[in-house]
Amino acid sequence: MNTAFLNRAGSKALLTDMYQLTMAYAYWKTGRADYEAVFHLYFRENPFQGGFTLSCGLTESVKYLLGFRFGDNDLAYLAELRGGDDKPLFDGAFLEYLRELRPRLDVDAIPEGSVVFPQEPLLRVRGPILQAQLVETALLNILNFQSLIATKAARVCLAAGADPVVEFGLRRAQGMDGALTASRAAFVGGCAATSNLMAGKLFGIPVRGTHAHSWVLAFDDEPAAFEAYAAALPNNTFFLVDTYNSLEGVRHAVEAGKQMEKSGHRMGGIRLDSGDLAYLSIEARKILDAGGFRDASILASNDLDEHLITSLKQQGAAINVWCVGTKLVTAYDQPALGGVYKLSALQKPGGTWEHKIKLSEQAAKINNPGVLQVRRFQQGREFMGDAMFDELRPVPESFTIVDPLDATRRKHIPQDATWEDLLTPVLRHGQPVREQPALEMIRQRVQRQLAMLHPGIKRFEYPHQYPAGLELGLHDLKTRLILAAKKEAPE
Repeated sequence: MNTAFLNRAGSKALLTDMYQLTMAYAYWKTGRADYEAVFHLYFRENPFQGGFTLSCGLTESVKYLLGFRFGDNDLAYLAELRGGDDKPLFDGAFLEYLRELRPRLDVDAIPEGSVVFPQEPLLRVRGPILQAQLVETALLNILNFQSLIATKAARVCLAAGADPVVEFGLRRAQGMDGALTASRAAFVGGCAATSNLMAGKLFGIPVRGTHAHSWVLAFDDEPAAFEAYAAALPNNTFFLVDTYNSLEGVRHAVEAGKQMEKSGHRMGGIRLDSGDLAYLSIEARKILDAGGFRDASILASNDLDEHLITSLKQQGAAINVWCVGTKLVTAYDQPALGGVYKLSALQKPGGTWEHKIKLSEQAAKINNPGVLQVRRFQQGREFMGDAMFDELRPVPESFTIVDPLDATRRKHIPQDATWEDLLTPVLRHGQPVREQPALEMIRQRVQRQLAMLHPGIKRFEYPHQYPAGLELGLHDLKTRLILAAKKEAPE
């Protein structure tokens, strides 16, 4: 969520769906507003048919929660809403209740920049049910999109290997707000820089840029355009060479580079934006090397993604820097992560915790009940499995992980395995427990986390399935709750 949008919208409280307000009103009207509830935010499938996902967006989520207020303009708008009888939808007393509302939620989260897997909560929200309900939509909006883009960026960067990836997607992104969010998430996922100057200013991301075809077309010929550009920007000279003929353009770049040397400057490199990038980059490398520019970089753009980069590398392409735009910032081939936010436990005043479960004919849509924690086990320098367990029940002495979608898939964890509980305190009673790490620190965490995954989990085609599921006792409890709920449900 970015500053430009919030300046237009005012406060953040109305960044939600209508039904969140109608439910909040109904909770208030029926005396249930302060029932203690636990919600979990999670997703059901890894995106891009991959083997992992990256959590991204926690910092922005915390900012949203800390700034949650209903302003005068928000309340005036809500007062104008009408029901089917053309009478006010909300009582004035409820709007005054909202005016004074300050969320006092407890939030636990998996640290931003962690590898995560289907069904396990990225976020656990505990507190008065009315408050926890009101923040659902915005949290999903923030975490769904940023996690999706960060994951796509990580895949692109894995394909590029040691070569830097520059995010070039501003002009093709889903609106200005989407562009800024995508730039941030792409940097978290591993991109080295962005073309987006606003993202550079707001988030401190390195910015990079060359020139467009229009620059070349503004001159009588390509050599004159290159000479003028080098004179204007001798310390940032990368020539786009495919306006007319790519290889001839490389030769013109070499001549311009030699002229630059006379004034003590060095050409940075060239960019290819069309054609057979494998063939052209190999031939361009020959021309650059023969001209004395072995250190010049070859940048490539043109609808790149992880699959095309992998193919180009397999073909021996001599590309040093990958400029990835449209297919990165739009999460091409999967437009949404599909995260959900489900109630899993409820406590009425003076009562005990009740496990809550939602039934479905699709096993993936049956939520996991309880107050969940995720324990990650590792052996040596490799993650070996994640187990979700219920903090309302005693922690087992030993763990067996059961796949939520296939109870026959199980993994027993040795008792001497090292472990870490991933959900850690972020807010208590609405106040921050600690500062969120700087963006660069989150980015570094991504690289450490990816290094702990078996290579088979990171491959693009038919990745190995990481063992992430329910602790055996929680699996058995969930099964009993499902059977009990089905018995009570009408045929």
